[in-house]
Amino acid sequence: MEKLLAGKKDAPRFFFRICRFYYNKYRHALPLLLYGLVYMQWFAWLERNVTNRFHLIHVKPDDYIPFCEVFVVPYLLWFAYVAVVVLYFFFKDKDDYFRTCTFLFTGMTVFLIISTLWPNGHDLRPAVMPRDNLFTGLVSALYRTDTPTNLWPSIHVYNSLGCHIAVMKSEKLAKKRYIRICSFILCISIILSTVLIKQHSVFDVVTAFIMAAVMYGVVYCSDKLLHLYHSLRRKHRRKPAH
Repeated sequence: MEKLLAGKKDAPRFFFRICRFYYNKYRHALPLLLYGLVYMQWFAWLERNVTNRFHLIHVKPDDYIPFCEVFVVPYLLWFAYVAVVVLYFFFKDKDDYFRTCTFLFTGMTVFLIISTLWPNGHDLRPAVMPRDNLFTGLVSALYRTDTPTNLWPSIHVYNSLGCHIAVMKSEKLAKKRYIRICSFILCISIILSTVLIKQHSVFDVVTAFIMAAVMYGVVYCSDKLLHLYHSLRRKHRRKPAH
């Protein structure tokens, strides 16, 4: 009986230890969760308020790109691609996770700021679907849920490049040739899909490449950010002096 009562008394302490263990192990999820909430709320506000009055983005090459509805498949696979890459590094390599999140979050924030200060959109979508099949049905559903606004630079392109760079720079995946090849194919397919299903202008794609090149230099060509990350982690772990 005494053991049972002692067990009940120790239960809160045991629960607290379990919570502290998982917090220390997975606390690097907090920035991801918090940023995800901020991004979704900000983007939803843009989608509600930037629908009619915006700066039109259109360049001459847009007129020569055909509509190809089958590319809606890689376009939609983008959501899984980004999620899988981020989650893989979340569990497997905190340094690569930090680099990937820094790369993605910075570009996404730049996109939100541009869309807020300089509302933009395009008029590239076909008025009537040229064919009636499963893929045009998916494109139509996508058009209904995603307005042709808030496009520059293309986050589909930018994040795809960021994820593929993360895969290619990962030491853990250095010998996983099939993963690197699949990532490359999916990355290229997603980039092509943005213009082939008329979701983006060529201008959005090119500027996404430029922004990715800049961020590659910031995140991967210098270890300063990584050193800052490690110093913050050490400071968090340091116990206060008694």
